[in-house]
Amino acid sequence: MMSAVDGLKRRFMEMSQPDEDGVYRDGAAKRQARTALAMDALRELWREACGSVSFAVPDSGVGLAAVGSLARGQVGPSSDLDLVLIYEPHALNDTQINELANKLWYPLWDSGLDLDHAVRTRAQCASVTDHDLPAAMGWLDVRAIAGDAALIESTAASILERWRKAARKRLPELLDSAASRLNEFGRLPYINQPDVKEARGGLRDTVLVSALAASWLADRPHGVYDEAVERLLDVRDCIHLAAGKDTNLLLAPYQAQVAVMLGLADPTWPEAERTAYAIDDLQTLLARIGRRIAFSLDSTASRAEHSLVHEKPRFSFFQIMSPRGGGRREAPQFELVAPGVAKHEGELVLAPGVEPSRDATLALRVAVASGETGLPINPATLANLKQCPIRDSQWTQESRALFLRLLACGPELMRVWEEIDFVDLPGRWIPEWLGVRNRPSASAAHRYTIDRHSVEVVSRLSRYREGAREAYDDRHYAALLLVGLLHDVGKRAFVRDHAAEGARHVPVILRRMGFDEDIVGWATLLTREHLTLSDFATGRNPNDPAVGEELAARLDHDPVLLDMLFDLTRADGSSLGATAGESITKQYGWSAWREKLVTAMYSSARRSLRLE
Repeated sequence: MMSAVDGLKRRFMEMSQPDEDGVYRDGAAKRQARTALAMDALRELWREACGSVSFAVPDSGVGLAAVGSLARGQVGPSSDLDLVLIYEPHALNDTQINELANKLWYPLWDSGLDLDHAVRTRAQCASVTDHDLPAAMGWLDVRAIAGDAALIESTAASILERWRKAARKRLPELLDSAASRLNEFGRLPYINQPDVKEARGGLRDTVLVSALAASWLADRPHGVYDEAVERLLDVRDCIHLAAGKDTNLLLAPYQAQVAVMLGLADPTWPEAERTAYAIDDLQTLLARIGRRIAFSLDSTASRAEHSLVHEKPRFSFFQIMSPRGGGRREAPQFELVAPGVAKHEGELVLAPGVEPSRDATLALRVAVASGETGLPINPATLANLKQCPIRDSQWTQESRALFLRLLACGPELMRVWEEIDFVDLPGRWIPEWLGVRNRPSASAAHRYTIDRHSVEVVSRLSRYREGAREAYDDRHYAALLLVGLLHDVGKRAFVRDHAAEGARHVPVILRRMGFDEDIVGWATLLTREHLTLSDFATGRNPNDPAVGEELAARLDHDPVLLDMLFDLTRADGSSLGATAGESITKQYGWSAWREKLVTAMYSSARRSLRLE
């Protein structure tokens, strides 16, 4: 027997196809059309179900509601449908509600669409959302489909009211959920094959922004934020079309097709170059979108947290009577942590009276303070740092020292760099950085983009040398940090030997920054040779004295440079970020097997140096 939802998935796909030139246009209109089709089909399905059950379905006390993407009007070509059958116990008994539910769910399953469904009383809806944060997020967008619309709307209104009352207590839970996803899925701008829903800066974060706005703790952003959300939904739609199924993973096999559908393939380029550049442009697009959405979540969350702080009175009877207060409200307290940089309510802000447009090193001082204290940079402060008069050719002893302190921040460097990268500071310090910013890696072993991988390499470099376990002196340590950041700067489109290409760029960069010739020479050599120890370890015999001598000669027979190369190789190999579901081979990565081979080759070169 035919059902109103038969072939619904096929119809979604048919109405979602790109234009004749292969470009997916008018995504918002297509999403509205899919939503309208789904709602009409579900209303007809409701009528069919009510007519086929063994009892008379009452006009009140039971209804079908849409939540999630369907309620938001964001249904993708292969999205699942989030539906809830709500009822009052006095209207239907358990047997009747189960019979009605089966008449709804089974035709939907047969249609080929994925279905997320629930059957609950109004009281159960409230109870679940009180204790289940994802359920509460879903219920902030509810749309009545059929049946008792008043029951659905009153249930949604009740849940929204409960959310607003509990939002102050649940704000930490909401922010913890975002942090947990960040740890699991990473940041959208820095993942080669990202989950565009769950990664930081993805669609899930847009739901959190809406939840914060619904709590009345903070208003949500508009304008460019709304544009970013719609564009990311376009990306999600294209992934569905390329994959032919409901998925949010932008895997490598889909990327070229998705880039074409988004209009990123330049037809004037030869086919091979066209595909490569289109994928690069796709990654850049995702980076821009992800940064905008992540920044919007951070700024909205910051305002929400500050609103909670300011709900508490800043003054009391004793402050009114205090001569220092003069009977007035006490001013905000700022704790100076660096020149022009202050701590305020758990964040770093600009000290009162500071003018970013007059201070070229202010951005570096803020970044260093954030890395060394572990405090985040206030979103408004971050935006203000764009005004700093930074010139890539104007470095001083102070700015060089600050830059090296920033690179030496260890694990905190990753967070700080991501924050300052949102406002484009690294590319203003080092324009060559823009050549690898957001670029995906061609290697399957790399989970992260080239820039993100390079920053993590720096974060893993220690001042202490391998072997002798002595500390590097300041100049060698500076060169090691700089080469960690710049070792892959030569990874550009169609460059065959990125190590040699990087060795061309590094001396130009470091001389422009004003580093002395020894540092420039060491960093250039290590950039050129940063794959050498790894290549020797997998392809040469460490027990052959001639091999150890050849490796030592590559490093000018300098034992300190050998130690630096070992530390760089280890940091490079352990920063690829491959997960259990991705490729990590003996050629790449830092497994125990890999470490054993590299250590053996390193020891061979050390023996050669001792024999000289």
